[in-house]
Amino acid sequence: MIRKCLSLCMLMHCAAMAAQPRFVPDADIIKTGEVRFQQPHTVVFGFTNRGDKPLHIKKVHPSCGCTKVSHTPGNIPAGGRGEIVVVYDAAILGTFSKYVEVYTNAGKDPEFLSLQGRVVTELSDYTKDFPIDLGNVRMSTNLVEFEYVKLGEVLSAELQVVNTERTPYRPMLMHLPPYMRAEYLPENIPAGKSGVIRLILDSKGLPSMGLNQTSIYLARYMGDKVGDGNEIVVSSVLLPPVKEPAQAGIAVPKARLSTEEVQMDLSSRKMTAEVILTNDGKAPLMVHTLQVFNPVVEVSLSNRKVSPGNSVKMKIKLNKKMIGRFKARPRVLLVTDDPDAPVRIVNITVVKSNS
Repeated sequence: MIRKCLSLCMLMHCAAMAAQPRFVPDADIIKTGEVRFQQPHTVVFGFTNRGDKPLHIKKVHPSCGCTKVSHTPGNIPAGGRGEIVVVYDAAILGTFSKYVEVYTNAGKDPEFLSLQGRVVTELSDYTKDFPIDLGNVRMSTNLVEFEYVKLGEVLSAELQVVNTERTPYRPMLMHLPPYMRAEYLPENIPAGKSGVIRLILDSKGLPSMGLNQTSIYLARYMGDKVGDGNEIVVSSVLLPPVKEPAQAGIAVPKARLSTEEVQMDLSSRKMTAEVILTNDGKAPLMVHTLQVFNPVVEVSLSNRKVSPGNSVKMKIKLNKKMIGRFKARPRVLLVTDDPDAPVRIVNITVVKSNS
């Protein structure tokens, strides 16, 4: 009997010891290659909790003051994913090797993550920082997003451009809408050098509340024409006017989505998802605007008026034949009369299963 009790205790002890969180990074070392001088460079270390208990990051300590760090907060469930973001200031030319110490509840000893690369004044390989190839020039992106714009604000965003030709290049944007203007720094980009196009948006000129989307085009040479190759999609989300704070005791609606992150499997025959919109408030909730950022997305709502305590279904569908044809990220925008959070965005990620 005593032996059985001892064996049972040992089994229970082993089971308790086995039940642990486990920090498993996607990579211990990330090699950044060339990094431009005095241009802060961001590296993201993804990781998975391979244990069977929640994982919690207690602290991430960088090896020097030249790096800033942030991480996924809270508890990460078993099998869950998280990120550690490291920003290197690139203030010194030459080769660098930096590391961060990651302290978790998985053990007393820290895990070490390292980033390595070389800081240069001019890049010899433009494909990483300037992935959009227009022939004689390359751009950092062809998608610009101004999100959560308040009426009256003047905001700016920057496009990085590099001249890959042997002669100077003068950038020029075509089809700018009335509410937007551009600054070119410098006006003429020398051969092999980079420059900045600063887009300035005046929210007072935006035509409507909610999503406003337009296409502008970068001229690659004098007399260039517009087309898919040199298109830049610019979107902005204009917030509704701020309402006066509700008086104590006044009933107001409160919107809650079952999720704001949707994954759809490219291997599936039908790429559909369902999101539940619930009114947790004490007054009827109205959905004033329901829009998509990308034409590949189709969305419908069973009812745009939601009574207190009730829910409605939002059905989202992707057109498989159109995936990849449009630049904007697949997302859904809702504008409601919830005074605390009138604008909600549902992000859609397309994945492909191994099955």
